[in-house]
Amino acid sequence: MTGRLLHLMRHGAPVVTGRLLGHKDWPATDAGIAACVARAESLAVSAIISSDLLRARQGADAIAIRCDILPQIDSRWRELDFGAWDGVHPATLDAGTLADFYADPDACPPPGGERWSALTGRVDAAIAALPAEPALVVTHGGAMRAALALLCGFEQRQLWAFDLPYAACLTLRLWPGERRWAQIVGLTT
Repeated sequence: MTGRLLHLMRHGAPVVTGRLLGHKDWPATDAGIAACVARAESLAVSAIISSDLLRARQGADAIAIRCDILPQIDSRWRELDFGAWDGVHPATLDAGTLADFYADPDACPPPGGERWSALTGRVDAAIAALPAEPALVVTHGGAMRAALALLCGFEQRQLWAFDLPYAACLTLRLWPGERRWAQIVGLTT
């Protein structure tokens, strides 16, 4: 039982940082794209999948050119929709409301935004659609945390216990069987 590798990479640094970007479609910086390419140099993958948001697509496209692989776009790998909070600096939000969101993003979603269960539902479907060979998904911090909850059983509070900086790459070994599960085999930041 060997499993297969899944690499989840957070997009490169966007032109605007320090905000809840959610579905805002701001691009990555040139340095952010280059960081993704550099991070992917040692990865052996047969497929490259990307969120449809520009900041993820740009890194995936640049990596795909170097690997001579046609990237696939899958909107299910998008970041959580922060609704009225999209593009907002967290320091401008009510601290109690923001704390409630982080404590239970399903019961306390952003105003007009997406519940955590909707994000995990999207990511679960995206994981089920992954090819059988080693793959790289260029995505967002929220989608990466959703994958960890689904594949490794992390509880909500545990998902915020570690940083996933821009261009971080989380490598999972997905084990075969009826129930999808994985083991973390690497985190490069």
